[in-house]
Amino acid sequence: MTVMQTTAPTTRPNATRTDICSAPPRRHPRPDGQDRYTISEVVAFTGLTAHTLRWYERIGLMSHIDRSHTGQRRYSNRDLDWLDFVGKLRLTGMPVADMVRYAELVREGESTYHDRRELLEATRRDVLARIAELQDTLAVLDRKISFYGDAGRAREGERTR
Repeated sequence: MTVMQTTAPTTRPNATRTDICSAPPRRHPRPDGQDRYTISEVVAFTGLTAHTLRWYERIGLMSHIDRSHTGQRRYSNRDLDWLDFVGKLRLTGMPVADMVRYAELVREGESTYHDRRELLEATRRDVLARIAELQDTLAVLDRKISFYGDAGRAREGERTR
């Protein structure tokens, strides 16, 4: 699970707050001390396809990806953190257009904090509504499973008489 943390301002008078993405260890841990990855390494780390990574870049979901002297994409740890967060947004069901809008707001800087928060709060409301629907569905399934379990036991009891 990715957690967006915000660092508190330091004691310096003009210090600003910074968003930091933190996540638990990944399925494919990144090598220590490395901060440049090929597209195939990112595919292995994220489970995304190379096509998806290029598409994310093309639609503006990813900011500019550095290139090597031969033109190959070179992703950074920051890019991987961003991809992890985008994966979480995808799991919420957020439309791609909203994810792109969020990415644009991030690139615009601190002046967009309010708009970013509103977008994330709307998504959170949607997620909570989906969770409530799923809990209702789970309750129906539990009742049906219980019914069939009770009916099966009753039938077994009739056979043993």
